[in-house]
Amino acid sequence: MTAPLLLPTPARVEVRGDTFLAPGVRSAEGWEIGSIAPSIERALKLVRADGAPPWITWDRAPAHGAAGSYQLSVTREGVRIRAGDDEGARGALATLLQLVRAGPIPSCEIHDAPAFARRGVMLDVSRDRVPTMPQFFEIIDTLAALKFNHLQLYTEHTFAYAGHEDVWRGWSPLTPAEVRRLDAYASAHGIELAANQNCFGHMVPWLKLPRYAPLAETHGDWMFDIWPRSGPFSLCPTDPASLRFVEELLDQLLPCFTSPLVNIGCDETYDIAYGRSKEETARRGRANVYMGFVRQIADACRARGKRAQFWGDIALSHPECIQDIPSDVIALAWGYEPESPFDRWGEMLGGRREFWVCPGTSTWRTITGRTTERTGNIAAAARGGLAHGAAGFLVCDWGDSGHHQQWPVTLHALADAAQAAWNPGTPADRLAESLHLFNDASGRTTRWLDALGDADLPLRETCGALSHPTLTRLRNQTALFIDMFKQQSEQTDVGTPQAWADARDRIDALAKSPPTTKGLLADELAHTVAHAHFAACRGLARRQGDATELARLASRPHELGHEHARLWRIRSREGGLAHSLSFFKQIAATFSAPAAASATLFE
Repeated sequence: MTAPLLLPTPARVEVRGDTFLAPGVRSAEGWEIGSIAPSIERALKLVRADGAPPWITWDRAPAHGAAGSYQLSVTREGVRIRAGDDEGARGALATLLQLVRAGPIPSCEIHDAPAFARRGVMLDVSRDRVPTMPQFFEIIDTLAALKFNHLQLYTEHTFAYAGHEDVWRGWSPLTPAEVRRLDAYASAHGIELAANQNCFGHMVPWLKLPRYAPLAETHGDWMFDIWPRSGPFSLCPTDPASLRFVEELLDQLLPCFTSPLVNIGCDETYDIAYGRSKEETARRGRANVYMGFVRQIADACRARGKRAQFWGDIALSHPECIQDIPSDVIALAWGYEPESPFDRWGEMLGGRREFWVCPGTSTWRTITGRTTERTGNIAAAARGGLAHGAAGFLVCDWGDSGHHQQWPVTLHALADAAQAAWNPGTPADRLAESLHLFNDASGRTTRWLDALGDADLPLRETCGALSHPTLTRLRNQTALFIDMFKQQSEQTDVGTPQAWADARDRIDALAKSPPTTKGLLADELAHTVAHAHFAACRGLARRQGDATELARLASRPHELGHEHARLWRIRSREGGLAHSLSFFKQIAATFSAPAAASATLFE
């Protein structure tokens, strides 16, 4: 008998010959499974081949010495768990549930332990998509089944701060009461829900309003890395009012979370020195001014009983200021491409302070995901993190430009992240993923998603100019996605017609042979492939100058937007939908007018 289908793959599995039937009746002895794993208790059913229910017992002793480790033994006499803590026992039960689902289950011995102590997911709930409460609960159940133990919800303006209704009104924000419910639910499932509020950059929803405009670094022109920008983005770090504003937000947000951690953001503050702090940055240095404000925010968190995390991109690009990071502050080293230098970042941070590695799901600005980039990026983060003692692994799922990726695309990526955070170096078992996440025992769903995620890979490798003239390879997006926002005659020399035709044909073949799924999952996959097919057909027609085909496609953005809205309302709140649909309107505008549709693409 082969090893059981499990996700993430355990460190060691020994399978014996006899098997048990499943499902059946679950019985426990001496402890309540529901006290540490309520969702598993609801789902777990197990019966011996002779029809008698087995006992599930827990030997409360360390299995391997590491937190979260466990040993699971399944025999005719019953199921025995050896684990020194709740997390280990919970992991063993999650593994047992997967064995039952894949049943009949074998008599086996499993020894397992996580590679990273903290295994987290960050979901963007500011770029339009805020899940409903039932969807949040489903997400937490899924993350627990994948053995994640940490969750963050990235907010800019989607928490209902009292007295700041003008910022979040109409966005269906998370209320304090809802966050407390999520915190309690996550904790019951072994997941730490940590606060996350950007406190420096990415403050456009606030700073564009007259009430908060005086806090901005600048309202003029500046450079976002290599892209020209204009308007407010970051708080002015030299204005004492900026810190008072942040402290007011923290006073309302932090009491909603039991976790001692809070992610204060502070990433991509490229506008600093373009405005009010220009004179001070010239005197003290840009990195010093930046880190000075980060330290002030960290102090504010510490005074409120919390420990700050912050995105480490600015500090890592200015190594001279790494020594100024407070010793208790956790640096989050993020990068979303296969070549992201996690090893070098680990060398810079490891041994000096706690740091986490933060790869991405490669789903945002894609429709389909980016299979090759995702797997390479996640693997690089795990390697670099392990080599240099990273304490945590946090995979990020962003929602830039309308959050158009469907949940199954993100879920597929989370399986790779779960595998890398638990047992890096061993690829996720696509058959196990298909069974346990998509209820597909054939494995076709995951293989199909992998193929779709690389349908335009040759274009991604050559069409960087669609984003910026200095790039050869696209970053953080697919050619299918960005090309939809180009005018009909714009950059038609980027990507050969044959390459676009090949991408269209690959997507067409996948559309004609979808996985056997049902209900909402089937609808989301159908919409995903239809959206991608439209993008490929439009890209090809633009390059061929095919006016007839472009005229045929002109109504498709409206149709796609209509289905996008229908699916949105099943999993997500109404608040951000109008903004998400505005991107379909931008695409539609390219068929009828020469307006610069791509001008607002990055909002």
